[in-house]
Amino acid sequence: MKELADIGLIGLAVMGENLVLNMESKGFRVAVFNRTVAKVDKFMNGRGAGKNFIGTHSIEELVKSLKRPRKVMLLVKAGSAVDDFIEQIIPHLEPGDIIIDGGNTHYPDTDRRTKYVEDKGFLYIGTGVSGGEEGALLGPSIMPGGSKAAWEHVKPIFQSISAKVEDGSPCCDWVGESGAGHFVKMVHNGIEYGDMQLICEAYQIMKEYLGMSYDEMHRVFKEWNEGELDSYLIEITRDILGFKDENGEPMAEKILDTAGQKGTGKWTGVAALDLGIPLTLIGEAVFARCLSAIKEERVEASKILSGPTPKFEGDKDVFIEDLKNALYASKIVSYAQGYALMGEAAKEYGWNLNYGGIALMWRGGCIIRSVFLGKIKEAFDHNPGLKNLLLDPFFKEKIEAAQASWRRVISGAVANGIPVPALTTALAYFDGYRSERLPANLLQAQRDYFGAHMYERVDKPRGEFFHTNWTGRGGETASSTYVV
Repeated sequence: MKELADIGLIGLAVMGENLVLNMESKGFRVAVFNRTVAKVDKFMNGRGAGKNFIGTHSIEELVKSLKRPRKVMLLVKAGSAVDDFIEQIIPHLEPGDIIIDGGNTHYPDTDRRTKYVEDKGFLYIGTGVSGGEEGALLGPSIMPGGSKAAWEHVKPIFQSISAKVEDGSPCCDWVGESGAGHFVKMVHNGIEYGDMQLICEAYQIMKEYLGMSYDEMHRVFKEWNEGELDSYLIEITRDILGFKDENGEPMAEKILDTAGQKGTGKWTGVAALDLGIPLTLIGEAVFARCLSAIKEERVEASKILSGPTPKFEGDKDVFIEDLKNALYASKIVSYAQGYALMGEAAKEYGWNLNYGGIALMWRGGCIIRSVFLGKIKEAFDHNPGLKNLLLDPFFKEKIEAAQASWRRVISGAVANGIPVPALTTALAYFDGYRSERLPANLLQAQRDYFGAHMYERVDKPRGEFFHTNWTGRGGETASSTYVV
C-alpha cells in the first residue's frame, strides 16, 4: 500500500513551494496540489524530484493521500479563493479532519471560517506565516489560531519547520481562539510598516539633511546592525544602500519613490480605530505610502510649493548618534502601540494571548526579527500584566535616555523641511502618554456646547455626567448618549 502523507498543501506559488520543501527536509511526507495542475507536474519534475512528495491532480486525490486526521493547508490568495477551496475540500473530509489557512487573511474572515468549519464537524486553523520566500524555506515565524483541538496534530510539523532562537525554542506556538493567529500576524505586518517607515525617514535625513553618500549610509547601517538596532530590516537596508547597478551607481537611487501595500497595515489601523487604541505610528506609516503613491501630483506640487533648503550645521557624527537614538525610541513606541492593540483585542474577543510568547515567535524567521524582541519577551515574563511597554523598567530607561536626541533630530528635520511623520508621531504619543492632563477637557466642553453631549468633572466622582447651558439660550435637555 502506498505510504500516506503527513500533510497536504494546496498552492504551489513561491511561499507554498518553499514551505513544502521545508517540511520535506524535516522528515515529513507532503502531498501537493495546485489549481493549475501543470504546476504540480512541474514541481514534481523540478525542485520536488526524488524527494518525499506525493503529486496530486485533484482535491479528492489530495485528501485520500493523507493520514488521519487529515491536515490540508491552503497557501492561496486571501479572500474568496479560500472560501472556494474550503467548499471543495469539505465533501472529502471526515469528522476531526483539519483545514489550515496559511495566507495573509483578515482575521474576521478566520473568525467566520472557524465557526463554519467547526459547525460541520471539522477543525480549522488560521495561521500567520512570516519570513517571505527565504523564511518559508529555511524557517518562518508561524502564528496559529483557531480550533484548539487541532493544535496537537499540527504542532510537531509547525514547530519543526519554524525558525529557532538561540536556545532552540521554536518561533511558533499556539496563539489563541478563532482569528487570534491572523490578528497577531496582522499586527506583526503593521509593526513591519512602522519599522520600514522609520528606517526610510532616517535614510532621508542622512541623504538630504546630512548630505551623506550611499557608501557613508551603508557604513552607518552596518554599524547600527552590530548594536541594539540589530534586526533583519536594518541588515537588508545596509545591503540595499551598498548595492550598485551595472554602471556602479547606487541601485536604490534608480527606484521610483512610490510604495505599494497589500492592505495588512491598513487593516491594523482600522482595527485600532474600531478598538479605540492610538496606533498612531503605524497609521502614519500607511499614510506615508499613500502619499508616496501620488507621485505625479507631488511632482507638480514641488514646482509650486516651496520650503526651506536643508542645511546642516554641526557635528555630523553626533547627529548620527542622535538619529540612532531617535530611531530606537520610536521603535519602542511602535511596539508599545502594537502590543496595546493586541491587549485590547484579547479583552474584546476573549483571547488568552501570551505576549512574551508572541515576542519569542517574532524573534526569528519573520520580517521584524530583531534582538529588540528579546527585551519585550523579558518585559512580559517579568510582568505578564504589563499595560504598556513604556512602563517596563528597561524600556522606560531606554526611551528617557534617548529623549534629548529624539527631540533634536525631529527639530532639525522639521526646521529643514524633511518630512518625518513616523518619528514625529512617536514622540507625540510619548508626550501624550506621559501627560497627567491633556486638553480633552476643552474638547468635552466643545462637544457639550454644540451637542449637549455632557462631561465629567474633576471635582466629582467618575460616572457622574453634567451639562452646561453655555449660551443661556439652550434648555436643560442633554444628549442621551455619552461616548468618550
